[in-house]
Amino acid sequence: MKPTARGPFDVWAPVPTRLRLSVGDDVVPMLRGPDHWWTPAAPVAAHEVDYGYLIDDAQTPVPDPRSRRQPSGVHERSRTFDPAAFAWTDQSWTGRQLAGRVIYELHVGTFTPEGTFDAALGKLDHLKSIGVDFVEVMPVNAVNGTHNWGYDGVLWSAVTEAYGGPEGYQRFVDGCHAAGLGVIQDVVHNHLGPSGNYLPMFGPYLKAEGANTWGSHVNLDGPDAAEVRRLILDNVLMWFADYHVDGLRLDAVHALADDSPTHLLEEMAIEVAALSAYVGRPLTLIAESDLNDPRLVTPREAGGYGLDAQWSDDFHHAVHVALTGEVAGYYADFEPLTALAKVCERGFFHDGTYSSFRERDHGVPIDTATMPTWRLVVASQNHDQIGNRARGDRITEHLDDDQLACAALLTLAGPFTPMLFQGEEWAASTPFQFFTSHPEPDLGRATAEGRIAEFEKMGWDPAVVPDPQALSSFLDSKLDWSEVSSGRHARMLSIYQELAALRRTQPALTDPAFGHVACAVDEQRRVFLMARSDLLMCINFGDAPALVEVGEADWRVLFHTGSGADLGAGSVTLPPHAGTLLAPS
Repeated sequence: MKPTARGPFDVWAPVPTRLRLSVGDDVVPMLRGPDHWWTPAAPVAAHEVDYGYLIDDAQTPVPDPRSRRQPSGVHERSRTFDPAAFAWTDQSWTGRQLAGRVIYELHVGTFTPEGTFDAALGKLDHLKSIGVDFVEVMPVNAVNGTHNWGYDGVLWSAVTEAYGGPEGYQRFVDGCHAAGLGVIQDVVHNHLGPSGNYLPMFGPYLKAEGANTWGSHVNLDGPDAAEVRRLILDNVLMWFADYHVDGLRLDAVHALADDSPTHLLEEMAIEVAALSAYVGRPLTLIAESDLNDPRLVTPREAGGYGLDAQWSDDFHHAVHVALTGEVAGYYADFEPLTALAKVCERGFFHDGTYSSFRERDHGVPIDTATMPTWRLVVASQNHDQIGNRARGDRITEHLDDDQLACAALLTLAGPFTPMLFQGEEWAASTPFQFFTSHPEPDLGRATAEGRIAEFEKMGWDPAVVPDPQALSSFLDSKLDWSEVSSGRHARMLSIYQELAALRRTQPALTDPAFGHVACAVDEQRRVFLMARSDLLMCINFGDAPALVEVGEADWRVLFHTGSGADLGAGSVTLPPHAGTLLAPS
């Protein structure tokens, strides 16, 4: 069940003809085995020592592809780390199932002023107050530079020192479990970052042909792919075994080019399920996917890959367009309110329909009779949908309090697994901009230019796009916790707390049946209704008051967005931009 066991300095390297271990002040020859694994020719002490590899005739050591620590950065030698040395206190932790739960996505570097694991622990009571069950942490693997979103990682198993290193991460997970919160770690296996990637010097980790948005394809199905896959699978198991995380968010799985008989994702599901059975607690795999393909989350016995859940961007797009009216780029197809209704009733909007942004048919229908709604993870805001805007601006800047409350209502009282993004619960005024800190000027410039080119179809004005390399892009993205207790921020926080309480007391809000969701829309007045079992959600997206017929049942108001809801006989009158949740009296 544990990651593949080998010596601490053994390394797979079919490319070099000569390999030496640089450890401490010594250089130790290495011996090559028939499977291209190299082993030191003499015993080497492994307790907290710095080490690297001298490849062929090179005089500068490079890091271990399986490095667990990079105390001096990704271009320097690795340091050994013993994960078993940590004194865990979570022996009574039994885990959390994903069904019915709430996820909270955060970026450690901007979540607190200090930007560390230890500082984040000080905010767990706040998260519990809004009903959070899982903390989803954006990537923490080692990257070049001092700050980064985390998706430029080059050493998948090394936890960045900027946040507190591997032991700091263990303290964080242990503290979350003590507070009753699970941890989902965001991991990236679809590419390697642009600086500090020495893996191709060791072996064919990347394909010679083909690339995705971020670089060369990882070699998952070519010559020697078995060891590349093993590195990824061992990394997956490492997070569960050595760091006790409860789930992984698998970044952009559509960029995993794999024509193997058993797809890498299915192999992950097989090994994680086995480990879950062994440790006796749920271990969850969530895919970020642009495919709109339910095969990812269909159980293996029904012909799927067996992952637990996947992100659904269609929900975000439909909610965003309904609230903001933005219809540029990929938002164009989501303009009618029927798009939101379809997403809520059937999971995907694009389920084989034509996508004007992609200029082709896209997606596969969900079997709503068999798939539970919780397998789709949804958000009205997340790091991508905020950070991938020109200025990294939140919808907070553009919507009034009622509209923000409607976004929360749709997310937390809708049929799917809700995910919140750091600060949304108090309408944080800070942006979440795209930031990097590449020491190489040419790389920094190329990153900025590539970002503009990537989103050209969204019609960005390059003049308003912050420089990712500017320190201000990072510092401006840090949450301002002094906002929480005042003005609209306090009002919004109370909205989230109220909705969290309803999720704990209203079984309909965690009902996983698509068949218990029914929507109706009035396009002209911009009115949206969603029935969830015995509850009825009513939202007026329009700019004028709306009288909404709600039938002859005797209703009571469970929740309203702030401006109130005038409940009459068989109808409710909603102010502009307002929403309410009704229950039978």
